[in-house]
Amino acid sequence: MSPGPGPALLFRSSGQRGYSSAVGTDPRRVCARKLEREIQAKFTPVACIVQTPEGAVHARPGDAILTGTGGEHWRVSRERFAEKYRPVAPTLAGEPGRYCSLPNRILALPMTGPFEVLLADGESRLNGHAGDWLVDYGDGSLGIVSRAIFATTYEIIT
Repeated sequence: MSPGPGPALLFRSSGQRGYSSAVGTDPRRVCARKLEREIQAKFTPVACIVQTPEGAVHARPGDAILTGTGGEHWRVSRERFAEKYRPVAPTLAGEPGRYCSLPNRILALPMTGPFEVLLADGESRLNGHAGDWLVDYGDGSLGIVSRAIFATTYEIIT
């Protein structure tokens, strides 16, 4: 009997501003820009768990729970939300409603096998698969974006 596949690669979000060396120094990485897309946002009043396509993520009171056009959910910390999204009228900043993503620059690495991302909270763990992208947002956070969502959400610039 042949041995099973090895353990998935593990990437850790640092929580510190700047790009990670794990992504930034990999020769396969690309630089991309987020396209402006509308999403729905609400802000959780209590700690909760958000079920994302990549795994369960812990949210703290005040964090944004976002819903994309395909119905997928994800969390953005309250501290980072205004850097990534702007309200769409008549929504007021910090209130639930429609927001538009800002064209922020990211680094991304196409993955060829299974991998995991430990978020900066030290609890939330995302699971990625071959074909998914490891995304470095440059703010100390890493994420996983499926190939299909990456193609409609980001523009590769280098």
